[in-house]
Amino acid sequence: MPVPWFLLSLALGRSPMVLSLERLVGPQDTARCSPGLSCHLWDGDVLCLPGGIVSAPGPVLVPTRLQTELVLRCYRETDCDLCVRVAIHLAVHGHWEEPDGEAKFGRAADPELEEPRNAFLQAQVVLSFQAYPTARCVLLEVQVPAALVQPGQPVGSVVFDCFEAALGAEVRIWSYTQPRYQKELNLTQHLPDCKGLEVRDSIQSCWALPWLNVSADGEDVHLVLDVSEEQRFGLSLYWNQVQGPTKPWWHRNLTGPQTIPLNHTDLFPCLCIQVWPLEPDSVRTSICPFREDPRAHRNLWRVARLQLLPPRGWRLDAPCSLPAEATLCWQAPGGGPCQSLVPLLPPANVTINKAVELPLLNAHPNLCVQVSSWEKLQLQECLWVDSLGPLKDDMLLVETRGAHDNRSVCALEPSGCTPLLSRASTRAGRLGEQLLQGLQSGQCLPVSRQQGVPAPTPKGNGPKALYVHQRWALVWLACLLFAAVLFLLFLFKKDRVKVWLRLLKEDIRAGAAARGRAALLLYSAEDSGFERLVGALASALCQLPLRVAVDLWSRRELSAQGPLAWLHAQRRQTLQEGGVVVLLFSPGAVALCREWLQDGAPAPAPQRPHDAFAASLSCVLPDFLQGRAPGRYVGAYFDGLLHSEAVPALFRSVPVFSLPSQLPGFLGALQEPGDPRPGLLGEKARQVSRALQPALDQLLRAPGAPGDPGHGTRDGT
Repeated sequence: MPVPWFLLSLALGRSPMVLSLERLVGPQDTARCSPGLSCHLWDGDVLCLPGGIVSAPGPVLVPTRLQTELVLRCYRETDCDLCVRVAIHLAVHGHWEEPDGEAKFGRAADPELEEPRNAFLQAQVVLSFQAYPTARCVLLEVQVPAALVQPGQPVGSVVFDCFEAALGAEVRIWSYTQPRYQKELNLTQHLPDCKGLEVRDSIQSCWALPWLNVSADGEDVHLVLDVSEEQRFGLSLYWNQVQGPTKPWWHRNLTGPQTIPLNHTDLFPCLCIQVWPLEPDSVRTSICPFREDPRAHRNLWRVARLQLLPPRGWRLDAPCSLPAEATLCWQAPGGGPCQSLVPLLPPANVTINKAVELPLLNAHPNLCVQVSSWEKLQLQECLWVDSLGPLKDDMLLVETRGAHDNRSVCALEPSGCTPLLSRASTRAGRLGEQLLQGLQSGQCLPVSRQQGVPAPTPKGNGPKALYVHQRWALVWLACLLFAAVLFLLFLFKKDRVKVWLRLLKEDIRAGAAARGRAALLLYSAEDSGFERLVGALASALCQLPLRVAVDLWSRRELSAQGPLAWLHAQRRQTLQEGGVVVLLFSPGAVALCREWLQDGAPAPAPQRPHDAFAASLSCVLPDFLQGRAPGRYVGAYFDGLLHSEAVPALFRSVPVFSLPSQLPGFLGALQEPGDPRPGLLGEKARQVSRALQPALDQLLRAPGAPGDPGHGTRDGT
């Protein structure tokens, strides 16, 4: 988080006050230190190579705090540049090794052995400075008499003058020692522009600086540059990333006053604007006006992608850094929320665009990664999605070791972590002794050995270990006994067994047909008429039979769990059971897809109640982007409401049907693979068409529908 200037807090706030700055004469960098210290600045810049952290051989000097101050570096009275002065506060880290016995006596007898205490403690301190588009590193040598050293106490400070920077720029400063004994200090600052400081008479670029304002009119955003008609200037838009280098996005050389429109879907918190006169050695002014814009933060989460990488890695892709936390969780089959568990992933901000290793000994399909922001779940992906198969009915055991190596084991259940020997009226309580025996006999798969606490957990803060209890031995024994019984029956009653097996096969087929294939309908709620049309389609599909899930029939669960959690659980269950997800495209759905894909301006909609469909895109888009959609998804749209060309190209990688004109093909795609009754498709299509046509006709006759006077088509064509 950016911190205020310690001497210029008024200038950095929203206060209209302006402040005058101290002037430094000449271009030379300098360093000075507080009394008791001696310091020297190396000539020229050095390479920025922090290296790894090493153990201190004894007491060493380390930086403990950074402070900054704005000054002016002037070459003439009216030719100055803005400059950042940095003060580094130092302290002693580590202790002297105290001799004892004969060693202490020998030191007293030999004065030369006292030399380390009479020498100087020396440190090489690196200051790293970054402000788009430049970066610098300088090296400072600092010494303090060892006799004045008190471990853990501050010894003074060293001041560096100074790093030149552009008005309005965002600067980042790091400090560390060579070699590095601790994590580097870092500081991020946003510099004021010409309006915030009393520099109009000192900095020439402020005399004719292009003045930039950002205006918003509804969803439209405009960059307004108020300059004279003859003035030429450069304008650059870039993504200012804390993690990694800045990424240029758009650049133009322009003349005169300009009003530049921006699509609201292009706004991100890290989108910054840089402007400068096209003159030699002109100063560039940068602003990042969308840091607190709610639309920019919504856009950022819409384009963020969470990927699980084999064998045990994950990666979060986004154009900007995200104020988010990632956790591991355990997803039990049958739905329900994913339960947070040990080990927690590092609590620091999530690193974007970088692969991160999961702290696991073994992968398991029930393990998932969640990314949350401000305690709100934003993204979730489970390991079963790629290669580990469907969720398993295994139980996760958490082993805690306390003082004196005391061990306790609990089983993670929806109600919490249940101690195995608690005799609770839960599955873990009933099977406690069997689970404990399985753990002790090595039947459990170790998942992780990390520090952490499940939620909730028994009391105790010792090391935790995760194990998955897999009941394979009992399963194999049951299978062997069943096979033996079948073999004996076959020997003694061969003919009767054949008849029984044939009847059993027919019963299984009949049961599967009655149960039907699972189908999840995802749609954008245009209006009540469109919802009636979706309801008619869902009801007709249930008669085929198909097991249809749609949010219209699950309003209570949707409200209790939230759109993202409900849709994620329904999609996971549908795909695990070999079902199909049906995407019903409409003008509003196409507009939302374009926003997510940034594929041009979204189509206008009279109202935007699309929260549920927008939540579904965070689950659906990764499957299409990673090529997992064919065979699992089907697209459809309704005749007269949308044209086939309006469906985004990404979604045409799966079959897309027009309803009701292409109902036979649509029902064939929904049919269970290997269904032996393809001849019934024609009759099924007629049944669905009869149920669908009245609702479709009513919607097409509604005001605003295609053909209605004074209105365009619903797909914007």
